[in-house]
Amino acid sequence: MDGEVDATESGGSRKRRVHGMLKLYYGMNEEGKSADEPDSLDPCDINGPHFDPDVYLNKLRRECSLGELMDQESCMVKQIRSLDSDMQTLVYENYNKFISATDTIRKMKNDFKKMEDEMDCLSTNMAAITEFSASISGTLQDQHTQITKLSGVHTLLRKLQFLFELPARLNKCVELQAYGQAVSSHRRARCVLQQYSHLPSFRGIQDDCHVIMEQLAQDLRQKFRDGGSSAKDLSECVELLLQLDEPAEELCDKFLNHAGARLQLDLAGLEAEIRTAEPPSSSSSGPPPPSSPAADTSPKTSSPLAPAAAAKTDILEFIDRGCNEFVSSLCLVVASYQELFVHRAQTGELASKNIPQMASGKLQGFVDELAARYFSIVERRIREERGVGDNSLLVRALDRFHRRLQAVAKLLPGSQVPARGTEIVVRAATERVRQYLQALQSFYLDTLTDVRQALAAPRLAAASGASVALGGGTGGLLGAGGGAGGLPELLSSLSASILNQIKSVLASVHLFTAKDITFSNKPYFKGEFCSHGVRENLVVSFIQFICQSSRRFCETASDKGGSSPPALLLLLSRLCLDYETSTISYILTLTDEQFLSQHHNPVTPVTALCAEAREAAQKLLNHYVKVQGLIISQMLRKSVETRDWVNTIEPRNVRAVMKRVVEDTTSIDVQVGLLYEEGVRKAHSSDSSKRTFSVYSSSRQQPRYAASYTPSAPMDTNLLSNIHKLFSERIDIFSSVEFNKVSVMTGIIKISLKTFLECVRLRTFGRYGLQQIQVDCHYLQVYLWRFVSDENLAHFLLDEIVGSTAHRCLDPAPMEQSVIEVICERG
Repeated sequence: MDGEVDATESGGSRKRRVHGMLKLYYGMNEEGKSADEPDSLDPCDINGPHFDPDVYLNKLRRECSLGELMDQESCMVKQIRSLDSDMQTLVYENYNKFISATDTIRKMKNDFKKMEDEMDCLSTNMAAITEFSASISGTLQDQHTQITKLSGVHTLLRKLQFLFELPARLNKCVELQAYGQAVSSHRRARCVLQQYSHLPSFRGIQDDCHVIMEQLAQDLRQKFRDGGSSAKDLSECVELLLQLDEPAEELCDKFLNHAGARLQLDLAGLEAEIRTAEPPSSSSSGPPPPSSPAADTSPKTSSPLAPAAAAKTDILEFIDRGCNEFVSSLCLVVASYQELFVHRAQTGELASKNIPQMASGKLQGFVDELAARYFSIVERRIREERGVGDNSLLVRALDRFHRRLQAVAKLLPGSQVPARGTEIVVRAATERVRQYLQALQSFYLDTLTDVRQALAAPRLAAASGASVALGGGTGGLLGAGGGAGGLPELLSSLSASILNQIKSVLASVHLFTAKDITFSNKPYFKGEFCSHGVRENLVVSFIQFICQSSRRFCETASDKGGSSPPALLLLLSRLCLDYETSTISYILTLTDEQFLSQHHNPVTPVTALCAEAREAAQKLLNHYVKVQGLIISQMLRKSVETRDWVNTIEPRNVRAVMKRVVEDTTSIDVQVGLLYEEGVRKAHSSDSSKRTFSVYSSSRQQPRYAASYTPSAPMDTNLLSNIHKLFSERIDIFSSVEFNKVSVMTGIIKISLKTFLECVRLRTFGRYGLQQIQVDCHYLQVYLWRFVSDENLAHFLLDEIVGSTAHRCLDPAPMEQSVIEVICERG
């Protein structure tokens, strides 16, 4: 019975062992789960390691009915059968593997048996060899000691032979120019010769070697001084000289002096080119203005300096030559010097001398000195670029100059040469902006000269009875028609010409900030150059110059109106007003869009410039009114001062000067109307509208004049005049005018009639003199009331003139109003 139990247990353990091996092979644990699944602690989990059959059965009996127990049994039977089937399938599938593994194990047993036999044989042979070796060593021990002694003697003899043959060997190396081998041989023997220099034989060898090495060092110095060898030979030469205890500082100085001499020749060539290119005389005081698009129709005259400019090397060629010759040579010298002295690995005795630091200091001073002279030459050449017609050549030259200096920055990271080169570019750009400002100013002044000539041409044509066009002046400006009708075209052409010139200058200056220009990425050209350089120093300064130069026309006036034509004052006032309304804003917006400037610093606001332009326009218009008023006043003054008013004859006609005043006033009205709007007038009275040419014929006006000018007046005429003044508005003669035609004409007429009044007050009149003034004033009233903003103003001033004449009349007998009207209509 016990045997059967043991057999059953052994059979179960074998099955569990086989089952465990299969699980191990397929990566499963004892519960049939994969290794990464957590173990279950439930005793009722049939697949868990802590499964308890009794607990499981008790749980089933408690929780399940009979039907459920039978179903559970049938399910477990199916699972058992399925597992048995899987086991069979697994065994069948791995049967061949089991057989192959069995054969392999059997074969390995046979191979290991043969290997053990061979290892035993090898061990026996090694023991025999060891025994024979010990026997041979014991036999040859004495001979081995003797051979060691002989080998030491042989080595000593070879060293002595090398020392004795050293002078001849050194001479041979010098003859073959094998300087490196000679220096190496001498360094190997130098310590021994110095140690045994007290022995005569070694002392002689040392002296001979010293003479030979001195000659070799002299040859190396000469080779180094010539500098014609390749970089590798030169580097080897420096290395040998340093090994021969040549002072490193002296070698650096010699190298830099030799290289500096060649670089100085390049700089001398550049200086000579500048001297030969300089014109014989520098008579021009400023840069020529840029070519105007509006001046293309004028004939071109060649400049006297054109041949010199043609023979002169342009700035791009000059910079190219400097970069290709001097800068390239400087970079090669720096690279060679650094390879020889700075970047060379220092070993042995050389490491303690700190040669790279010393060499770097000397190189920095060498580069700074040559760069300073080169920069001075470049700046002199840049200053000669005075013509501002084409800016692209200068920008390309500066870009190439800046770009090539970056090679120096890569070779010498701490050098100030690139920064100083950038400063030169910045100064050149700043100077270029200043030249463009001067060119714009010169262009504007020249354009004004052309305008004055164009304004003078119609007068000459009128004097000869012909009509002359405004075009064809010295500046080629305009194409406007002759006479006053050409003022709008003249203004339009002037404004367009200035605006086109500003756009042309902005386009030229914009090249400094182009994306393909290397220095445009510098902070200066992204910020300060755009906002302060271009916007403020160029555009804003030019606008301020226009306003200031325009105001100067008001500062040179004399009693006769100054040397400026009145039409020019009117034209400039309208130009400044247009700038205030739209042009300034357009120009500054265009500038900001082109240069994309970020205004970090305070800039001039548009409102300030517009206020300055409006102030200039107001001042010019006021001065225009004053000048035109003074011109008419001069005619009236002469007409009053040159006539004998006491003994004059009875008036039969209107005086010619009054007709001239009306004609000139009408001409001025037409002239102002070409540039300014009509303006607002006060509503005219019904009398004025009905009697356009008979202002004094009204029954309402007659009693006033009769009371003033007849001797039988019940009241004193002076008292009546003063009472009338008390109830009339005060007239400001020289007040500022508004920007419209009515205001301008009112100002001119006020000045003219006020002058007429003051001249009358200084004269004495007879009867016919008073009557002539009555006729003249009536004529003026007939024509002048339509030009002023308020007809009462003209009424009042003319009443004042007639009243003042009556006060100064010896026999005040006024003419009948009907007679006055007849004379004026006939005149």
